[in-house]
Amino acid sequence: MKPGIHPTYQDATVICSCGNTWNTRSTKPLLRIDLCPNCHPFYTGEQRIVDTAGQVERFMKRLEAASETPRKKKAERRQRKLEQRARNQRQEQQLLVTPEEESPEGEPES
Repeated sequence: MKPGIHPTYQDATVICSCGNTWNTRSTKPLLRIDLCPNCHPFYTGEQRIVDTAGQVERFMKRLEAASETPRKKKAERRQRKLEQRARNQRQEQQLLVTPEEESPEGEPES
């Protein structure tokens, strides 16, 4: 190995957000982590949300907004479809009007 290019490797203390601590070796003397084997859902079998800087709330807001969007679009499509049906019915009624009904009174019919 080339001398002088590798970082120093020293004893390090690892501190988890659950309070668990242990010693290992690293290039930094102190490591802070969010999850460890004592509190990770994979190992414990329970679900826990670790929220850093409101990330969970922001995600839940986006998820809620995304779920509302299809409902709004579906309601808008339904409304447009009803309006189109009403327009079509009016057009059919206008086409079904006989020429007798259209001629004003007083004019002789041919």
